[in-house]
Amino acid sequence: MNDFYTFFINSDTGIVLFKLLLSLILAGIIGIERSAMNKPAGFGTFAILGVSACLVVIASNYYADMYSIDAARIPAQVLAGIGFIGAGTILRNGYNVKGITTAAGIFAVTCIGIAVGIGCYIPASVATLIIFLLISYSHYITDNIELFSTMTLRVTVDKISNEGDLLKKLDDFFKEKKINVLSIANNSNLKDGKIFEYIISFNNKKISKTEIIATLITFDDLSNVEISQD
Repeated sequence: MNDFYTFFINSDTGIVLFKLLLSLILAGIIGIERSAMNKPAGFGTFAILGVSACLVVIASNYYADMYSIDAARIPAQVLAGIGFIGAGTILRNGYNVKGITTAAGIFAVTCIGIAVGIGCYIPASVATLIIFLLISYSHYITDNIELFSTMTLRVTVDKISNEGDLLKKLDDFFKEKKINVLSIANNSNLKDGKIFEYIISFNNKKISKTEIIATLITFDDLSNVEISQD
């Protein structure tokens, strides 16, 4: 078994396969977190970008050996071009901006793929762990540091409810808690009601996201309350 492993790693084919598989695993780990958050760019997108970036470096090394060109030129163009894909995941809706974390993740997995392609296996693995932890848990830190938070709140209103009275009740609650409503949108008409999307801003030190949700779910005519995260 050890002899086969040594042969696999030391052969050109073995190195290429190892790099591509490692890129798939590392980029896929970060993509899984995005998929778990139901983002449009998830495991598949991240894994494809990581493997593709690694392949570009492998091809660059091949062309550098064959034609004596600068092996860094092609990966440099990849990093410049990846911005277009990242920009496509960023959406702005009034005061709210979505997709920045996903765009950063796309750039990160491209860099990880390039690092694996070059042969920096341990740095790429450590960077994957750090980036995964940042994407998954950084909000716990920022929630305690930031004085004000802005978030998108989606509330589903029952069809049988008196919509006007319920919206006034929500408005009164926001005013009482000194929560600023930046915008309101009716995003969907459902068979059993409507979905209203509120973009709100509030002081973290006076009220928490958990407290807002806990209060709203007690309203009789609201069938669902959820927070939209980047």
